[in-house]
Amino acid sequence: MPIDTDDALRDLLTSTRRIAVVGASPNASRPSNGVTRTLVEHGYDVVAVNPGHVGTTIHGAPVVASLNDVSPPADMVDIFRNSDDAGGVVDEAIAHGAKAVWMQLGVINEAAAKRAEEAGLTVVMDHCPKIELARLNIPPVE
Repeated sequence: MPIDTDDALRDLLTSTRRIAVVGASPNASRPSNGVTRTLVEHGYDVVAVNPGHVGTTIHGAPVVASLNDVSPPADMVDIFRNSDDAGGVVDEAIAHGAKAVWMQLGVINEAAAKRAEEAGLTVVMDHCPKIELARLNIPPVE
């Protein structure tokens, strides 16, 4: 069952150091852009995954084509994809060696969540780390 208690969210956000943002956009009007900015500003080691912008940066985070290009592996994979497409990203995150997958607001894929949990990953669905960092008053990563 995906986590959603304040304590569990706080534990995940304070233990995570490296985050891959799949679907990060350089377009400032996109939610993934603001979340990427917040994660970078909060001190996380962020890698943006967007095959259309490889070799650039988004708020200082390097952009790579896929999770296969994120080395060392991310602790958490933040997924900006629709609910159906999130399943494939979750499978990639499992193979990648991530410890957690985070599906953004409105992204719910129960089958993918079950696969991730069975593989030992922590799962968050239908939440936003930017919102949770502020709501839970989590200090920047040191």
